[in-house]
Amino acid sequence: MEKRVLGRTGASVGVVGFGAWQIGADWSEVSEADATAALEAAAGAGVGFYDTADVYGDGRSERIVGAFRKAHPGVFVATKMGRRAEQLHGNYSEANFLAWNDDSRSRLDMTPLDLVQLHCPPTSVYGDDAVFDVLDSMVADGRIAHYGVSVETCEEALAAIARPGVASVQIILNPFRQKPLERVLPAAADAGVGIIARVPLASGLLSGKYTAQTEFAPDDHRNYNRQGDAFDVGETFAGVDFATGLEAVERLRPLVPDGMTMAQFALRWILDQPAVTVVIPGARNAAQAQANAAAADFSPLDADLHAEVRKIYDDLIRPQVHHRW
Repeated sequence: MEKRVLGRTGASVGVVGFGAWQIGADWSEVSEADATAALEAAAGAGVGFYDTADVYGDGRSERIVGAFRKAHPGVFVATKMGRRAEQLHGNYSEANFLAWNDDSRSRLDMTPLDLVQLHCPPTSVYGDDAVFDVLDSMVADGRIAHYGVSVETCEEALAAIARPGVASVQIILNPFRQKPLERVLPAAADAGVGIIARVPLASGLLSGKYTAQTEFAPDDHRNYNRQGDAFDVGETFAGVDFATGLEAVERLRPLVPDGMTMAQFALRWILDQPAVTVVIPGARNAAQAQANAAAADFSPLDADLHAEVRKIYDDLIRPQVHHRW
């Protein structure tokens, strides 16, 4: 698999990683056996980057990833912290950071942690020098090797990139969320900051498998968070109205080259952005993990295909999402 340098970490990672939200919670039930099989299949396909968070399944995802890492000590593990408390600026404190870090290191069974990311903090946090001073001290104390930020908006990403200690920025990027191409990706490239592309399949919309009749389980965020009732609505279907997303998918479908699935087409579109370090699709089972990794095997899409994807975005998606994030 092609490898790229993850920003200021200096680590070289495969361009397709593994997003471990699905094996924690909020995507209906995924058994521990299926979760482990998905992780093992990803490793077998050359995936070396695994992204999790302390709140995914109240630590379940970290625990499963930690057990997996024991058998694969060379993999790079990124986690996140900050969502265990009410989303108030004051909760991004040294005491909370140290407690959350202790718990993550215990569940993942590793010290230092390869990369710890602030988990979509309140916007005001990005301007608080004291928060980043604490993160710097955690690096100096050997608790974490590097830190980054997972963001909701492009403005937050730009603020994070301007911080000299920020190694990477995790942001939603897919054919339905193209705004980061304008300023965020160029700024990251200029600053040497890694870009981790999350929600790459728009919560499965870009798999091409859903219809207007598709129903999601009650414990699936694609059921309960469509209006942003639980967390930022941009995390569910990338903030796109489900019906509009289905329409856009049907316009994308004829563009997919022979031998490639629509999901692989969407992942390849992301990998064609040179400032992206790694894309982190989730997987519920081994087959999905293998198919995701295979996206890296395809050649870049040609300019005409990229232009067609942009036109569909401009026609259907831009009016809903471009101004919001």
